[in-house]
Amino acid sequence: MDAPWHAIAATGELGDNAMRAFEIDGERLLLVYADGDYFVVDEMCSHEDYSLALGCIKGRRVKCSLHGSYFDLASGAALDEPADTPIRTYPVRVADGKVWTRLD
Repeated sequence: MDAPWHAIAATGELGDNAMRAFEIDGERLLLVYADGDYFVVDEMCSHEDYSLALGCIKGRRVKCSLHGSYFDLASGAALDEPADTPIRTYPVRVADGKVWTRLD
């Protein structure tokens, strides 16, 4: 059985290159709107336990402001050192004027 979908924002709630941290069932997640797409990824950097919500968006990447590592928002891949472990990504769908995700 698939995990349930959770409504996490209204469409249009975030401007371009914006993000918002939130939590589902104890999981700290980050909703990002960049380049016309929504992404949901782990909120915390995989290199240090530091919130990516404190970083910035550049294209389809999020930057950790602690050490400067970038992560690909679609795949979660760590793109720059010192981070070498990807962050987790989550499925996203837009329906009924809302952005939805689930913890697969």
